[in-house]
Amino acid sequence: MHCSRWLAMLPLAGALLILRPSTAAAQDPRLERRLDPATLESVTATIDSARLQGLPVEALVQRALEGAAKHAAPAQIAAAVRRLAMELATARQALGSVSSPMELEAAAGALRAGVRPADLTRLRHRRTQSLTVALATLADLVASGVPPDSAAAAVIALAASAGDDQMADFRRAVERDIALGAPPAVAAAVRVDAALRQTPGASSRRP
Repeated sequence: MHCSRWLAMLPLAGALLILRPSTAAAQDPRLERRLDPATLESVTATIDSARLQGLPVEALVQRALEGAAKHAAPAQIAAAVRRLAMELATARQALGSVSSPMELEAAAGALRAGVRPADLTRLRHRRTQSLTVALATLADLVASGVPPDSAAAAVIALAASAGDDQMADFRRAVERDIALGAPPAVAAAVRVDAALRQTPGASSRRP
C-alpha cells in the first residue's frame, strides 16, 4: 500500500484520549529504532493504555511500523495508532470479551470499512465458530464495492451454516461477478441466495 493510500485511512478529526498508566511498559525496541522520541512517546502511551484494556497490542505496533515504512508524518503515525486502538476497543465491545486477538483485528478492519458495530454483534450471535474468516469476508466485500449494510446482511445470513471454506468461496464468487459487471449489492444478494439453497435448512435460519 502506497503512503498516500495509507494516509487516506486516517480520520479527519477526533482522537482517542489516552490514560497513561502510572508505570509504563517497556518500549518496544522495534519502535525505538523506527520512531522519533516524541512519536515513540505518543505511540507507547496508546499501546500501554490498550494493553491495560486487554486489547491486542501487536496490531498497534505493526500499524506504527507500517506508517514508518511508508514515511508517513509523525503526527499521522500517532493518529493511525490511536484510531486502530479505538477500533479494537469498539470491536471488543461489539463482539464480547471472549473474542480472540485475530477476531478483534478482523473486526477492526470491518469497522474501518464502514460496518456498524451492531452488525458485528449480530454476527457473533449467529456464528458459533471463529469469526475471523467471516469478518475478513465482510471487510473484503465492502472493499469490493458492496454496501456495508448489504455485505453485513449477506455474511450474517451465511454465518450459522457456512464453514470458513464456504465463506471464502462466497466472497470469491461475489468478487468474480462484480468483475464481470454485476452491481456489487446484486452480486452479493444473488450469491448468498444460491449458497443458502445449497445448504439444507439454512434458509429457515436466515435473519
